[in-house]
Amino acid sequence: MRDLVERAAARVIAHVESLPEQPLHRVAGGKKLAALLREPIPEQAVPVERALRLLFGRIIPATFNTASGGYLAYIPGGGLFASAVADFIALATNRYAGVWVAGPGLVQIEQNVIGWFAAELGLPPGSGGLLTTGGSMANLIALVTARRERLPPDFLRGVIYASDQAHHSVEKAALIAGFPPENIRSLPADRHYRLDPAALERAVEEDRRAGRTPFCVVASAGTTNTGAVDPLDDVADVAARAGLWLHVDAAYGGFFALTQRGKEKLRGIERADSVTLDPHKGLFLPYGTGCVLVRDRTALRRAHAVHAAYMPPMQDDDSLVDFCDLGPELSREWRGLRVWLPLKLHGAKAFRDALDEKLDLAARAARALETMPEIEVLAPPELSLLAFRWRPPGVDDEGVLERANRELIAAVNERQRVFITGAKAQGRYFLRICILSFRTHADRVDACVQDLRDALDEVGARWRASQPLE
Repeated sequence: MRDLVERAAARVIAHVESLPEQPLHRVAGGKKLAALLREPIPEQAVPVERALRLLFGRIIPATFNTASGGYLAYIPGGGLFASAVADFIALATNRYAGVWVAGPGLVQIEQNVIGWFAAELGLPPGSGGLLTTGGSMANLIALVTARRERLPPDFLRGVIYASDQAHHSVEKAALIAGFPPENIRSLPADRHYRLDPAALERAVEEDRRAGRTPFCVVASAGTTNTGAVDPLDDVADVAARAGLWLHVDAAYGGFFALTQRGKEKLRGIERADSVTLDPHKGLFLPYGTGCVLVRDRTALRRAHAVHAAYMPPMQDDDSLVDFCDLGPELSREWRGLRVWLPLKLHGAKAFRDALDEKLDLAARAARALETMPEIEVLAPPELSLLAFRWRPPGVDDEGVLERANRELIAAVNERQRVFITGAKAQGRYFLRICILSFRTHADRVDACVQDLRDALDEVGARWRASQPLE
């Protein structure tokens, strides 16, 4: 065991140390690699070094380098080393945390984490939740809970509202929860890509007149496309007047509540009936770490608890919890340790400071982009994500602009110092910079800006040369 761990640790440490020099993306030839890896079940053992050499030499490098400080695409993942150590401990000891009686201390550690999160968001005593595999599962648990709390068993008249900028997992969760597609009302966002409370109120009134049953609204605290934060207080007012369950998808933005600026941006989140968080985003933890919080923890139990003869008695003490009663999973690992150990080892202040730095870096990037004559900032950062595009003078055709901006992204990413992605909203294609890695600092943001300048010179010259003379 010691030999295996030491060999693996040597590879992992070398990998982490080399992250700044590694390519940001190296997935060309992926089909060929996948074909080479296909094999029947191995009947005989292979040497440890051969397996590690394959993993670290061929398989892991052929990926998006999501752990790099230059990864500014999608929503970055962190991958704190302390969480990896926590997982090693949790998986090696292999204790079960789905039922309180099987691991009281294990369950309490996860309860502590959930309590910390709820307190930071301002949720009241009696709130609770559980850690999930990610935001998609958290959204599903929240919508099922809302359905069970607000609708009768025949729930097919129930209507869910969200802006057209909401994460696609909201629609997927509603479909899995049994709602017909037409019961999922996607409302056009305003010019700032946010849910419009007035439009929400009108839609609720229209649906009631049509005999449908409005019951839930999903607000976003940091959209994936532009980082927009819906006006949570105003949406909460509409929800209160209309008797709607308010779910806030704060998978990307929720942990900015650890900072003072973030708390101000997220004002109103404390009024939510349920909240989705992704510690694998704003707490820099490994992928596969999500969270759902509910204002009334007993609502989770009412929605998910079932009993079986082979199960031990469940807890009826409000201070204790059986996580299997709060969500769909019976089998679940000791998920709380990967959150608890980094917070214990580093302290919450380290996370607050890192998130404050990300807010500063996003503002720094936005200021630099605003000095570029042909760059149009479409969505200044509300948190740490901003959206912009290249708009050559005199070009208004959206198809032409999309092709030009896709070429610009490719030119930036070819330089392998940063990796950015694009998206589309309200008919416009744009580029995104999302700064949410504990390894991203000012030097990498400045490199991104410089690569954009150089790519603009290169692509702009090529693009202008290809345009017909008037």
